[in-house]
Amino acid sequence: MKIIISFFTVFIAFNLCLAQNLPYGFPDSDRTKEIINQGWKFQLGNPDAENFKIDLDDSKWETVTIPHTLELTSLTLDGLNDDKTQLVFHRKVGWYRKDIKVSNSNKKVFLEFEGAHQVTDVWMNGEHIDQHAVGGYTPFHFDISDYVERGKTNQVTVLCDNRRNDVVPPDPGPFDYVKFSGLYRDVYLVETHPVHVTFNWETLNSGVNITTPTIDPVNKNAVINIKTSIKNEAENPKAVTLVTRIINTEGIVVLRLTDSKTISVGQEYQFNQIGSLEDDVHFWDTENPYLYRVNSLVLIDGKEIDFVENKIGLRKFELDPEKGFMLNHRPIELIGFNRHQQYPYIGDAVPNALHYKDMLQFKEFGFNIMRTAHYPQDDALIQACDELGILVYEEAPTWISMSQNDAWWDNLEKSARTMVRNHRNHASIVMWGAGVNHRGYVPRIHNTIKQEDPMRLTASQGARWTGWQASGLTDINANMLYGPFLWDRSEPIFAMEGRSGPKAVAPYKKDPMMTGLISWTAHAYYTFHPSHDKAKSNIDRTRSGMMTIFRYPRPQLKWYKSELLETPFISIEEDWVSGTDEVTVFSNADEVSLTLNGKEIAKSKPSQDTIYDGLEHPPFHFKNINYKAGKLVAKAVFKDGKVIETAQQTPGKPYAIKLKLDTKGRSFIADGNDILMAYATIVDKNGTTVSDSKNLVTFSVKGDASVIGDGANINSNPMFTEYGVAPALIKAGNTAETITVYAKSKGLKYDRATVTLISNNTNYIQTNAKPIYDFERELVDLGASDQLVQFGWNFWNGEDDNENVYSFKNFEGVKAKLTTASNDGICRWLGEMNVIGKYGFAYGDGVIAIDDEGLNLTFENLPKGTYKLKTWHHAPSSNSDSMDPNKEKLKSVTIHKLPYETDLKVTSSSIEKAYAVNVTDGKEMQWELPGMGEFVFTSDGKNPVIVNFDGAGDKGIWLNAFELSEWREN
Repeated sequence: MKIIISFFTVFIAFNLCLAQNLPYGFPDSDRTKEIINQGWKFQLGNPDAENFKIDLDDSKWETVTIPHTLELTSLTLDGLNDDKTQLVFHRKVGWYRKDIKVSNSNKKVFLEFEGAHQVTDVWMNGEHIDQHAVGGYTPFHFDISDYVERGKTNQVTVLCDNRRNDVVPPDPGPFDYVKFSGLYRDVYLVETHPVHVTFNWETLNSGVNITTPTIDPVNKNAVINIKTSIKNEAENPKAVTLVTRIINTEGIVVLRLTDSKTISVGQEYQFNQIGSLEDDVHFWDTENPYLYRVNSLVLIDGKEIDFVENKIGLRKFELDPEKGFMLNHRPIELIGFNRHQQYPYIGDAVPNALHYKDMLQFKEFGFNIMRTAHYPQDDALIQACDELGILVYEEAPTWISMSQNDAWWDNLEKSARTMVRNHRNHASIVMWGAGVNHRGYVPRIHNTIKQEDPMRLTASQGARWTGWQASGLTDINANMLYGPFLWDRSEPIFAMEGRSGPKAVAPYKKDPMMTGLISWTAHAYYTFHPSHDKAKSNIDRTRSGMMTIFRYPRPQLKWYKSELLETPFISIEEDWVSGTDEVTVFSNADEVSLTLNGKEIAKSKPSQDTIYDGLEHPPFHFKNINYKAGKLVAKAVFKDGKVIETAQQTPGKPYAIKLKLDTKGRSFIADGNDILMAYATIVDKNGTTVSDSKNLVTFSVKGDASVIGDGANINSNPMFTEYGVAPALIKAGNTAETITVYAKSKGLKYDRATVTLISNNTNYIQTNAKPIYDFERELVDLGASDQLVQFGWNFWNGEDDNENVYSFKNFEGVKAKLTTASNDGICRWLGEMNVIGKYGFAYGDGVIAIDDEGLNLTFENLPKGTYKLKTWHHAPSSNSDSMDPNKEKLKSVTIHKLPYETDLKVTSSSIEKAYAVNVTDGKEMQWELPGMGEFVFTSDGKNPVIVNFDGAGDKGIWLNAFELSEWREN
């Protein structure tokens, strides 16, 4: 890969970044951000206790790592008979204490919380700082600058109060999920220069707000508007410069915006910068989730003092009344699932890796949208959706009740505002929930969200059993669609909830007015819902889910792979066991046959049942099958002749365990709290899964890791099986080493698996920083004095038979010369010829050299280093008409009629090999690119660099424009 580099500042930048262990070119500012999840002391306690006192002896408290839940929870919800208002379960408080070290400086110091349940108080060195009482699902921070002792260790105490609170949504309830507890999301210690970028959620105008007013996938351009708020908390006014850089995936800066302003003491000033991209623009969509970085750098007197970085995706979405949801001018069917953040035993205290894994699993099944039911979720989840290409519908924390309490409404509004401010720059989010679940749109929340983010769509969250509703004030008529559609088709309808499987999906794929279906729900979840399965309530009260709460897919979920993915796929839904007389096959093939013990017993096309109208790949249904023990093979035949098959075999008695650790797409971090899912499958002697196995599986670990629930009396280890699989959660320790996980069951052959724990880095900036290659380039348009020059290009007006020299604007002291190679030829400069094309102004004029040794482009005074040269080669023909003043010029101009070479060879002593370039011609270049060359060369900093363009004959050599940029080979 080739990357841009600055040779003017390379030495200084390299040494600064090396000292800070930062990637090349990354800002070395005063901002630090430390993950302080490790080493907390914890106690379940009395909310009235004075556990904040600095001299308190907490040596007997439990040592825990964040994310943390107040108590581990069994799958039976600890046997409690609570109800949907959750009067008792986890209605406790937790005290957390930790020593933190603050630098000896005048920097601002903040504690940043991604989320805590649900009212949070903080003390520093025994002194109360503040309380956050808005809710448990959105981030907040406290300024502790005036409470810390600089250069010393300071004692921080946090009280997380999860008791029922009538003014903190989603309380007072009811709600069809469990509101868990604890300091359950990441915590950071942030230090900044007194002049710093503010947190996004502070005010309406705080932080960084990035919008894309113009996204044009047709002409492939984009306009990016970045508003950045900087606060001066220094003692004097400060002359501040903001440099905002848009960086592509190679680390190359593709757009740089710079503004300066003197900011008064105490003032928070919002810079408003706007710029555009026209070349090599990449758009974000569900198939190619391309992300740019937006690095916002703050300087005072040329010194880097602060920065923040965001990622953005360039995409355009809209709701078309006839075509449905459009992404980048293309209608797409929104098919996905609702997602609760809960995991077994740990509740909401989910490490970032598992948030990512949930979305990776969505992607593996082909889902392109996810709803955060019913509250804002972790930053890591939204980042995963950005990276994987999954659209997001996010909503504020409510369920069905609408309080009459003004304070409750104020907190709901604050939660909605914080939700939007926190996640507004993410490409994946296209919809905000602007209602109360079941109850429909809420004007106040819609207006609040539109004030915060006028760009995205709002959804109404209605339900048919609360009365017929349209979109109301929101943009999308989003309903819970489980039964008959109460819909007059005056506007599109969108199922924010609904049933799952092929019968449910078919109507949405058939009808563009049915915008999409987010089924309920991806995973089984904890709830005190009265309709739980009484037969299994003594071992598992989790409810619903196309996967178990352990993220193990149920068999019917596999149909989605046949419908939503292009990869050839086949799967048999049922186990091949006694009593089976019907077989369902999921495949995207054209025909499927069944073979039993080597003999073909059936062949079928996809089902033609009208309930599947709209599907591309309905299931294959085989009925009246005569069961015989043995091996059932399903073979899929595709139009291109490709054949794939799968099999189900009659299981024998349980014989052994097959253990799998789910490491796909992730690392296992030695941070004391990362979690890896383990799945132990009961198999017979042939390796066939015994789905009805009753074996209990005991897990153990050798090395610095543990099984969650060991010794906690929550029935997690040993573990029962479902679908023949016993799951476990393996929790990382703090040592980077290889661990071994064992799975054993009485009478069965055991299995083991290994995984290596990776060292943890608590420096958030260092962990997330990537190189920035931000250096100069110059676009030069060659032609006679009457050439037409466009924005962003510099012009080189040459004259026939004269020495023609160009002085660079962005490369100080560097000059370029154009001469014939033998000095016996001629150069003729041509002005504008009106060639149609995106950059017709550049390749519609230029210079043609006629010389038996070709044309030389010479660079003088280039500093030592490596450069990239991009050249344009086109023989122009004019499209002038009667309205064009160039028409008269053409009566005397003949340069464009000179014979020219159509194939060029580019050589130089500074280029390792020769490059071939094709020369295009004509006046209509609307749909094709001109001839272009691109190559890398080196300069020794002393001698001129000569680039020679030559052809096989003695015809003219066209050169219309070039781009010079600094470069190096990786």
